Amino acid sequence: MTNEAATAQAVQAAEAAPEPEPLPHGLGVSLPAADARAKTEGTFPYAADLWAEGLLWAAVLRSPHPHARIVSIDTTHAREMPGVRAVVTHEDVPGDPLHGRGTADRPVFASEVVRHHGEPIAAVAADHPDTARMAAAAVIVEYEVLDPVTDPEQAFEAEPLHPDGNLIRHIPLRHGDPDAAGEIVVEGLYRIGRQDPAPIGAEAGLAVPRPDGGVELYLASTDPHGDRDTAAAAFGLAPERVKVVVTGVPGATADREDRSFQLPLGLLALRTGCPVKLTATREESFLGHTHRHPTLLRYRHHADAEGRLVKVEAQILLDAGAYADTSSDALAAAVAFACGPYAVPNAFIEGWAVRTNNPPSGHVRGEGAMQVCAAYEAQMDKLAKKLGVDPADVRMRNVMATGDVLPTGQTVTCPAPVAELLEAVRDFPLPPLPKDTPEDEWLLPGGPEGAGEPGAVRRGVGYGLGMVHMLGAEGADEVSTATVRVQDGVATVLCAAVESGQGFSTLARQIVQETLGVDEVHVVPVDTDQPPAGPGCRGRHTWVSGGAVERAAKMVRTQLLQPLAHKFGMSTELLQITDGKITSYDGVLSTTVAEELHGKELWATAQCRPHPTEPLDGAGQGDAFVGMAFCAIRAVVDVDIELGSVRVVELAVAQDVGRVLNPAQLAARIEAGVTQGLGAALTENLRTPRGLVRHPDLTGYALPTALDAPDIHIVKLVEERDVVAPFGAKAVSAVPVVTSPAAIASAVRAATGRPVNRLPIRPQAAVVTGG
Repeated sequence: MTNEAATAQAVQAAEAAPEPEPLPHGLGVSLPAADARAKTEGTFPYAADLWAEGLLWAAVLRSPHPHARIVSIDTTHAREMPGVRAVVTHEDVPGDPLHGRGTADRPVFASEVVRHHGEPIAAVAADHPDTARMAAAAVIVEYEVLDPVTDPEQAFEAEPLHPDGNLIRHIPLRHGDPDAAGEIVVEGLYRIGRQDPAPIGAEAGLAVPRPDGGVELYLASTDPHGDRDTAAAAFGLAPERVKVVVTGVPGATADREDRSFQLPLGLLALRTGCPVKLTATREESFLGHTHRHPTLLRYRHHADAEGRLVKVEAQILLDAGAYADTSSDALAAAVAFACGPYAVPNAFIEGWAVRTNNPPSGHVRGEGAMQVCAAYEAQMDKLAKKLGVDPADVRMRNVMATGDVLPTGQTVTCPAPVAELLEAVRDFPLPPLPKDTPEDEWLLPGGPEGAGEPGAVRRGVGYGLGMVHMLGAEGADEVSTATVRVQDGVATVLCAAVESGQGFSTLARQIVQETLGVDEVHVVPVDTDQPPAGPGCRGRHTWVSGGAVERAAKMVRTQLLQPLAHKFGMSTELLQITDGKITSYDGVLSTTVAEELHGKELWATAQCRPHPTEPLDGAGQGDAFVGMAFCAIRAVVDVDIELGSVRVVELAVAQDVGRVLNPAQLAARIEAGVTQGLGAALTENLRTPRGLVRHPDLTGYALPTALDAPDIHIVKLVEERDVVAPFGAKAVSAVPVVTSPAAIASAVRAATGRPVNRLPIRPQAAVVTGG
């Protein structure tokens, strides 16, 4: 074949080929993440990958004791080591020596007293990471070891562990008639363990001094402006002289970067005048960041003869560890949601958060709500058993609906389709029993090589109903700012909302595509030179930052359409943008977005601030929450009643999502949340005997893996839009974390007949004697 013939044939083939499928566009489609390819190929830059000329390495000396008095600190040997450039202790903190996310009660470096295992004492900068670690180990600290207070119940009577005392907060919630009583009464005592967020990438950061005497911090922060302000206060600098640049975030289901890493890093850079990098080991990561609050819960439920709830009484005790952090927020959520998504006319809840010498607790997805969900759902199982009715039926008789009142006195004004969710998971077909599929291998609890016998395996089905609040609570000022700029048909979004895996960057692109009809949208990397957007938790960025992007994009849309509307003598409301085209309601006007944007630069900045909330009063009453989300999960488990091993066979999920903005992202977030809850139910518990963290690694701390993950079926997504939320969407990540542990525990109860009052579920709790 000649070259001419080959060329002609190729042209004919190209003309005959079908048009390529257009890329997904706008809201409601599964637009891929812009960084998906780089992350898949391993080329996406994280903080641990950063480098700078003249780089020094940092190491932090941490206390080996949970409670001790510091007699002396001698840094002489460390300073004299070759290659060591600086050693800093509490004496070298030029600004505020205390910091904290909720309450500033935590020292940058311990000075007189050590209050938990792993508390920072000193930090070193050296020319090699091994030199830095050896120098940190060469700092001689003389301790007077004290008895630790590790039982939160003992904290009430113990000597004060902190100048602010041991009690962080007490909430006495009073709602309804204290003398109300039911014919049926069930009681229980429950314990929830210490779950670690265990980010897939440990903490790392780079600090670079600036010519003006300030410093730039390159961190995987999820709250850059909060971290900047804390750092500036500790460094004795004005906030504008400290810049936080957000690097890639390698996983974040909690406050991502602990400040016990950030603050020494910046101090060392300022002291040496050189860039300083710190990459934490997994052990340092476990010792440094905060964990889920271990919780002790006592419950008493009253119901009438039909199983309808009359009164709930509860006592909730959160172990905050050594410092307050966000314990006040977690306690408010625990007390407010202590009765769950059920209509309860009378509730009397006592909640406390106390300091101990255990590792600090803080924000972890679903904090407060997860702990009480495990307890109130256990109570519903007990109530069903005492009444002799199906556990799903007793739940259905009590579910909450829009218009009901929380125990805090707040009316539920958002969609609350709890009955619809429960019905969906209850009616979803159950997975086949092993005998129904003999050709398939039946994985016994414990895995295919487990030592169990098939005859000892029992199947159980259980339910969990959960709820969470969205955004901050109790008067928190939730606000975010965004700028949308369009130049020659390319849009740019500037918003300091951190992409931590929740999909905000993708959502921002979709919002602008939907509003302006442009295909190419870029999201600017986050730093603190941008206006603040707040921390990335409780669905904030979907609601508040997404709302700010939408408002800014609509302002640009008005700028784009105004000249056309004026030209044709109509208002901009009569023009619409669809599939990149601008048309009028009557068809007179028809042009493309690209034509109208050619040669133009349009931009706008907008804020989004939800309606205000108020603190809970002295009786635990008040409109404390902006919005709520709900979830129902049915768990199916197989339990070896001789060994106590548990295999989760299936989790069926129905969730209240408001509106699906990105189907693929939403499904991934729900599945991830369910799996995190699976870990809390069965494997994850950071053990701290006498305050000492045992096995701070991913061998001793058992995260669920792909082999542990069951079949997860999202059987229903209820899209009843919340009218006060931008796009009507709700947060989706936290509520499956809250609900799945309760559902799994419920299924284990059904399989074994045992009470299962502790999470994670220990093997002995699932063993049936003589079973």
